[in-house]
Parts: sequence; C-alpha cells; structure tokens
Amino acid sequence: MMPGEDARTCDTAETVARRSYGKLVAFLAARTRDMAAAEDALSEAFAAALEHWPVGGCPANPEAWLLTVARRKLIDSDRRKRSGELAAGQLLILGEGLDSTGQGMEIPDHRLALMFTCAHPAIDASIRAPLMLQAVLGLDAKMIASAFLMSPSAMGKRLVRAKNKIRQAGISFSIPQRDELAGRLDAVLDAIYAAFSEGWADPSGTAAARRDLTGEAIYLARLVVEVFPVEPEGLGLLALLLHSQARRRARRDDNGDFVPLGAQDLSLWDLQMIAEAEALLRRASVLSNIGRYQLEGALQSAHVHRCCTGQANWAEVVRLYDALFALTASPVVAINRAVALAEIHGASAALEALPELASDARLIQYQPYWAARAELLTQKGAADEAFLCDIVGKEAQDTP
Repeated sequence: MMPGEDARTCDTAETVARRSYGKLVAFLAARTRDMAAAEDALSEAFAAALEHWPVGGCPANPEAWLLTVARRKLIDSDRRKRSGELAAGQLLILGEGLDSTGQGMEIPDHRLALMFTCAHPAIDASIRAPLMLQAVLGLDAKMIASAFLMSPSAMGKRLVRAKNKIRQAGISFSIPQRDELAGRLDAVLDAIYAAFSEGWADPSGTAAARRDLTGEAIYLARLVVEVFPVEPEGLGLLALLLHSQARRRARRDDNGDFVPLGAQDLSLWDLQMIAEAEALLRRASVLSNIGRYQLEGALQSAHVHRCCTGQANWAEVVRLYDALFALTASPVVAINRAVALAEIHGASAALEALPELASDARLIQYQPYWAARAELLTQKGAADEAFLCDIVGKEAQDTP
C-alpha cells in the first residue's frame, strides 16, 4: 500500500457520504417507509466503508456498494422483527430493482419525493424543513439547530418524533399532485434555502460537514423548477441561490478575510450565472404571485445592479426589505433592512431600526446581529461599544 493511501480511500468514503447520503436514504426509505431505519442502516454501511475500503481499496461503484451493504443491514434487521409472509413481502420490496452486488445498477434519485414526504400535513409545520435537512442532506441536529435558531437538544428530540410520525402514519413517499402542493412546497423551498445558507457560511469549503452543500442546494432547486416550472417561488429561490453563488469567489481575499459586496472584484463574479438568475426572476414576475424568495432574489439583483452601474438604489433596497418583512416578520430581515437604512439616513437611524433583544431572545446567539450592531456603532463613532459587540458576537459564534 502506497503512503497516504489510507487517507485517500477514507476521504473517498466521506466524500460519498456527503454527496450521496440523501439519495441513498431516499431510495431505502421509499421502500421501507421507515426513514429512521434507513438512516441507521446507511450509517452502518458508511462505518463498514471506513473499515474496509482502506484495506481492499475503493470499489468501482462506491455508491452502489454502500446501498448494497445498507440493504443487507435492513434485511437482517427486518428478519429479526418480522416472520412469515409479512417478512417475505417486505424483503421483496427491499430487493426490488437490485442485483446481488448492486455494482452495475443506476440508483434512482428519490430525494425530492423524500422532501415532500417530510412536508406532509401530518408533520408539524415547524419541523418539516429541519427534517428534510437531516434526511436529505445528512446534517446533524447541531448544525440544523443553528440554521433555525434553536438548541441542538430540542432540535434532536423533535426530529426523532417527526420520523416516528412518518412511520406510524404510513405516509407515502411520493411527489404530490398540484392540488396537494399547498403548505408543502414552501417547506421544501425553506429546507433548500437553509441548506444553501449552511454551505454559504463556509465559503472556502474547509468544513467537511458543510462542503458541497451549496451545490446540493442548487441541484435540488433546479429539480423543483424542472418538476414545477410555473411555480414562481421555485423560480425565485433558484434565482436567489444563483445570484449568491455567482459571487462566491469574490467573498474572501487571499488571506481568507471577508470582502464586503461593494469592495468585491467584479471580474471574479460569474456573469453567466447572474444572467440565468435574472432570467428566472423575469419568468417569475409574469406569474403574478409574489413571495419571499422572489423578493430575496430581487434584493440580490438590486445589489448586483448597484455594484455594476455605480448607481445608488438604497431606497429601492429598503422598500424590498419592507415588503419581505411584511411577509416573514423575520428578525434577520429586520437586521438587513437596518444596515441598508444606514446608507440613506445614517447609523443612528439604523441602530434605532435594529430589532431589540427583548423582542426575540434568539438574537442573543445570532452572530450577524452583533456584527451589524458593531459596524453601525463604529460608523457612529462609538468604538468602545462596537468592540464589546464584536466580543459578544464571537462568543455567540463559538457557542455550541
């Protein structure tokens, strides 16, 4: 074995885990109707890969290898739980479409169906998007909790309850008909956006758990648009993600420090991606059903227009934030609106517009709130207060 081979083959297992987790869970869960069991079997398969691949080398089709091992784990588990015709029927379902090795098969992608399963009306609305993040992208409870401003322990308990509900209620793993979309598509879009945001928090791609999340989110958003081409919010979400992703290379300088939007090197922007985002927003605009993601995409478009033309459009930006806040009442939107307001009326007015901590306790652990407050205090000349906000913000960022 060549030096470093262990590291390469182990990294292959982790790479497959990150890129294929949701696809494999969806495939297994669609057959077993038991998401938790599918996740457990896949976790055992990944553990087996980490143990055996460095010794035997990476198989030709690692994804199919993992699926075959997970399927066998599920079959063994099912045999222990069931007997007679019931067990035989379930085992046939598990084996459907698979050969004995799985090495030559093309694994269907049921991730979108799994996401709509997680968005079923029987599942509590507030846990639908977090459940999708874990089931489809394999994020742990801690990372999901940070995206939804919740404690990891509370998030973990709620995820377990939701998976049990899916199994006990016998919820079907399928993409709903158009008349069943109400209340479900929104949750799917929220989960895709939350996944992108988690990946966006690691622009250099150094955090293994967040690596590839932005690409996965864009893929899923494209899939939504392909399945539902006249849903304006799906178009708006994809536009938003593409606008953001187009500026990814310009977000950090050579030292890894954040570069504000107005100071970014426009030559590093992906103009083709920006053009696609603009076309999507135009498609959405003629469908006469404005929503959150169209407004978010329009905000990104306004920022790009200002940077490219040099023409100040902060009043338009504030109006878009006003409309977005009216829809969402989100403290995050209120923070961004205050920062934009500073460009028109100054830092003092912006500080007054920032949401109060007493109005939403989650802001105490929300680092961007403290960063915005510190920046506005600096503009106002209150250096000592700004320094304290920076400290609190760093502590919030480091708090598990």
